[in-house]
Amino acid sequence: MPVDGLVTSQLAARDLRGAAETVMREYGPGIRGLLLSIFRRNPDLADEAFSLFAESLWRYLGDFRGESSVRTWVYCMARNAAVSVTRDGWQKLGRRLTTQDADRLAEEVRTRSAVRLERRSSALSRLRDSLDLDEQTLLTLRLDERLPWEEIAQIMSSGSDPVDTAIVRKRFERLKDRLGELARAQGLIG
Repeated sequence: MPVDGLVTSQLAARDLRGAAETVMREYGPGIRGLLLSIFRRNPDLADEAFSLFAESLWRYLGDFRGESSVRTWVYCMARNAAVSVTRDGWQKLGRRLTTQDADRLAEEVRTRSAVRLERRSSALSRLRDSLDLDEQTLLTLRLDERLPWEEIAQIMSSGSDPVDTAIVRKRFERLKDRLGELARAQGLIG
């Protein structure tokens, strides 16, 4: 059964735990990879963002209305977590609420995705480090996660300020050109 159908059935049956586990197992590794790409220079922030994502998933999954795919919804939640931990006030917050099940699933995904992320080249890592949060998010969603443009536009939109698919594509094209220039300047490509 496709993930959206399974999660919808679990939510209809009020099996929030099962739905959260399904979502975390299906999309958790990709979200973890996205956050580690964004926060490559500070893995502790990636951990914070992933924990915040896992807690938000656990807390708000019952509110999922199906206005987008489950994948789009959870990637939006992950982007919001990334934005939250980059805000100046984040470090001033007290200890977050913890949910045993969310923490257990988050740790399981962290462990499984570590092997995958170690395979990335250091040259590409340096290039990605030079990008801002939105550029890293766009690059990761399109290249690593292979999301369609429509979903990326939804994820990159911020609430009442929707981003058009054509604009996302144009940003990506400009980003590719800029990365190509940087790669040539560093002797990574001819």
